[in-house]
Amino acid sequence: MYRIRIKKKSAKNIEKAPEDIRKRFKLLVENLKQSGPVQNAWPNYSKLESNKYHCHLSYSWVVCWYNEKNTLLIEVYYAGSREKAPY
Repeated sequence: MYRIRIKKKSAKNIEKAPEDIRKRFKLLVENLKQSGPVQNAWPNYSKLESNKYHCHLSYSWVVCWYNEKNTLLIEVYYAGSREKAPY
């Protein structure tokens, strides 16, 4: 099982999000814990760089995460609007 660390700014953005986005985020976090950084079933999932990934919770909400190779720690470094996503 993977450990998930969520950056403070990402956590604050999710707290302010609509209820359906918060539910999807929780589900994504559970999926990351159980199966790791590769999440092919999520909408618009892609690998951004060698250890960075992203997917969409909705048309306008994006989550980006990082996983150092050979570790069980995944860090969610961005959760917020698609327009401000760091990719």
